[in-house]
Amino acid sequence: MDDARYRIGLATARNLDPEGPERLEEALKGVAPDLYRHIMESAFGDILSRPGLDPKTREIATVSALTALGHTQTQLRFHLNAALNVGCTRAELAEVLMQMAVYVGVPAALNALYLAKEVFAERDAKELP
Repeated sequence: MDDARYRIGLATARNLDPEGPERLEEALKGVAPDLYRHIMESAFGDILSRPGLDPKTREIATVSALTALGHTQTQLRFHLNAALNVGCTRAELAEVLMQMAVYVGVPAALNALYLAKEVFAERDAKELP
């Protein structure tokens, strides 16, 4: 096991959402605990922690990709929150999702916008930006 990759990945994931890694670990521990470590090391430790893009730009790209896939509501919810946590505004996210209508279709963009509306309401209830 590569503890350095895991530690970097965990720190990167916590930067996006302080409680996210623990939620993911809890969700996977009874089914696929090794997948949790793989995600922390590979996705967060190897890719999302790279210096080539700032976290805000990475999250805009991720939100766009997940919107394009159209069937990733759980991951899109995480990354909408993460985008807000690293400095994206709600208006910027709405613009990104509206642009997705041109490239991936109106239904996928609408689904993402409806989810963004839920995320914004949840954050309002918690008094988060």
